[in-house]
Amino acid sequence: MFKHHINSHHLRFLFLSLFFFFFVNHYKSSIFFNTNLGFCRRIRFNVNQIRSRMKMIWLKLGIIISILSVISFQLSESAVSSIDLGSEWMKVAVVNLKPGQIPISVAINEMSKRKSPALVAFQDGNRLIGEEAAGIIARYPNKVFSQIRDFLGKPFDYVKNLADSFYLPFDLVEDQRGAMGIKIDDGVTVYSAEELVAMVLSYGKNLAEFHAKTSIKDAVITVPPYFGQAERKGLIQAAELAGINVLSLLNEHSGAALQYGIDKDFSNQSRYVIFYDMGTSSTYAALVYFSAYNTKEYGKTVSVNQFQVKDVRWNPKLGGQNMEMRLVEYFADEFNNQVGNGVDVRKFPKAMAKLKKQVKRTKEILSANTMAPISVESLYDDRDFRSTITREKFEELCGDLWEQSLIPVKEVLSHSGLKLDEIYAIELIGGATRVPKLQAKLQEFLGRKELDKHIDADEAIVLGAALHAANLSDGIKLNRKLGMIDGSSYGFSIELDGVGLSNNESTKQLLIPRLKKLPSKMFRSLKHDKDFEVSLYYENGDMLPPGVSSDKFLQYAVSGLTDASEKYSSRNLSSPIKATLHFSLSRSGILSLTKADAVVEISEWVEVPKKNLTLGNSTDVTPNVTVEAARGSSSEAGAENLNVDGDTSSTSNSNDVEQNAVDTGTEKKLKKRTFRVPLKVVEKAFGPGVSLSGESLSEAKLRLNALDKKDAERRRTAELKNNLESYIYATREKLESSSEIGKVSTEQERQSFIEKLDEVQEWLYMDGEDASATEFQERLDLLKATGDPIFFRLNEITERPAASMHAQRYLSEIQQVVSGWEKNKSWLPKDKIDEVVKDADKVKRWLEEKEAEQMKYVFFVFMNNYGSACV
Repeated sequence: MFKHHINSHHLRFLFLSLFFFFFVNHYKSSIFFNTNLGFCRRIRFNVNQIRSRMKMIWLKLGIIISILSVISFQLSESAVSSIDLGSEWMKVAVVNLKPGQIPISVAINEMSKRKSPALVAFQDGNRLIGEEAAGIIARYPNKVFSQIRDFLGKPFDYVKNLADSFYLPFDLVEDQRGAMGIKIDDGVTVYSAEELVAMVLSYGKNLAEFHAKTSIKDAVITVPPYFGQAERKGLIQAAELAGINVLSLLNEHSGAALQYGIDKDFSNQSRYVIFYDMGTSSTYAALVYFSAYNTKEYGKTVSVNQFQVKDVRWNPKLGGQNMEMRLVEYFADEFNNQVGNGVDVRKFPKAMAKLKKQVKRTKEILSANTMAPISVESLYDDRDFRSTITREKFEELCGDLWEQSLIPVKEVLSHSGLKLDEIYAIELIGGATRVPKLQAKLQEFLGRKELDKHIDADEAIVLGAALHAANLSDGIKLNRKLGMIDGSSYGFSIELDGVGLSNNESTKQLLIPRLKKLPSKMFRSLKHDKDFEVSLYYENGDMLPPGVSSDKFLQYAVSGLTDASEKYSSRNLSSPIKATLHFSLSRSGILSLTKADAVVEISEWVEVPKKNLTLGNSTDVTPNVTVEAARGSSSEAGAENLNVDGDTSSTSNSNDVEQNAVDTGTEKKLKKRTFRVPLKVVEKAFGPGVSLSGESLSEAKLRLNALDKKDAERRRTAELKNNLESYIYATREKLESSSEIGKVSTEQERQSFIEKLDEVQEWLYMDGEDASATEFQERLDLLKATGDPIFFRLNEITERPAASMHAQRYLSEIQQVVSGWEKNKSWLPKDKIDEVVKDADKVKRWLEEKEAEQMKYVFFVFMNNYGSACV
């Protein structure tokens, strides 16, 4: 799937290099011999010495072997990632060409799970993310923040209503933008939605880097198709805070389409496929057309697959959690009836958090069974709650949701004009599509016995996004090609406002139609000589992003046109001054006014050389010249000082005429010059979805960096505490179970060591419970100062014989290899071969001497009845 230029020579060299590296690093532990009395600690010879001698030989051997191959390649270690950020879960995939890595894979978290909760919590001054946050959600529901992706770019009132509808007991505050902020448990600190999302994205980035074992900066992040301008900008700012360079925001359905089409052949048959996704909080249906086209590649005609998103329709308020909430309300009523006395469990956040957690499990059970139990310990006031529900009752509670779930599919078909039998497949994505009743309703509407499930409902989007990241990356390229044509989920209109604008110019006009290809650039020109404002709108006021009440989302002030008009008005203008606006619709679906300039056309008489043409009748052609004024300067003098192509002479009809012309002096000719004067464009904040200011962004970075450092210290403390505890238990086991320990230590030394272990263990579980990382490290170093020498000697007495045996075997193998070279590879340099043989002989003699010396030492100790004398 991925291109990588490595031939057989490269592979052979790589294999040999790895072989040499393995041998050199294989014998790392030195082996000292000792007795149970006297502890003669002088070294006779050890494995470090063996390793040093053998390393010299094998490195020289490697130099000789490398002559066999001409090496000229670089192994790419580029890595990029993709992040599928949902309302409830986050999935991360990595594309990595580093040796030993799977090219594309899903990163697992610290719990070895392939998806992580998109949660952030603050408890007792500590920040918890992902699995750590999920672990306390039932006990501290007001401290664990969920659905934070859906808070981006939304006004405060919308977020407040959303949180209340799902019984989320967050302490929400309205910031100066009119957007939402969350106050944490210290009662003072407030974090914006961008900051909270950045924390989750940073966690995902860390998972990717740990999985790839390399630094990763570039990523593709998926977004639901209904995300508007504010949400997309907010997500990019959150990624910036997380230290992620966003290659692109990718619509979720495009990620699924990439994964679906990457391994298929559409050269013989094009097809329409509907991707139906119901996740935690939203539902959409996307119509995608897969086909193929022919192109030339290396002189050959090849077929290349491609897909185009034809339409996408959605319901941003319908998802799996809506079904869960129907169960929550049902069981809450049942519990209230059991308790009586006017008790309403809905008023108690902790009780509702427990109930929602168990309801989620109950719903999952109902997907595979016709009946499911629910059991919640101490739901409220030490009262347990137990009940059961049938699938039939569940489907009855969600009766209206089933029809709503079909609407996106119906709208896609209606607007496309396609018939049901023209749809090749309908692929299901998202966890909520596993609900049997939903599948039954889709089958009934589509008239199909079975629905299509050829892609992973959970991971198709993140894997497809990883393919897109690889394609956008400079260091990784896809070998299999799949062209992608996605479009903007919204259409956009433009409206101008300023003095002297005509009715046509000041009327709202369509700028970008819906599903315009991403990315795209476009421009608009108008005859005008005064500064003005540009407002951007969503095309359809009835089709706005969630939480958006106004179709206007952005405004620009364009200035400099009035000044330019005044300065050039005294010149001989050949046409009225025009303003040109340049717009960009980015790959991420974000629309912006990138620049504006004034176009000034001036006609002037200029002195040009007079030429007497010697060839027939010839007509002089006076060129039109365009001058690009220096940015930031609209002065007449500045423009006139620029170099102008063709300004030194007139252009004749042919080069032959020029060569046959005779210079007879100068004459005046009328020339037209075009100047482009850059205009100043200033973006104006508009509405609660406005992006964080530069100052706010800088402050947020400082706060997040401080949190990262604090988290790192907390993890280091926990790790060192665990290391200390593990060392104590492992050491006790070695002292009790090793039969050789008595040969390398005295009874008094072991007893003293055990007393130190007891002392540190008592401190660990008493005063050391809240100790710092430094204190844990000091206690560990104290124990190792006594224990390491003992276990070092134990390791030596165990491993030395095997190390010596391996060294002798490899020395023998070297002789055989060199002998084969002398017979079969006469072109190899003889002086290099002799050098290897000489070094091998030296090591062999050294090994024999040390073995003999060691045996004498052992015999001497034994004959002295384990005395304390040392040689």
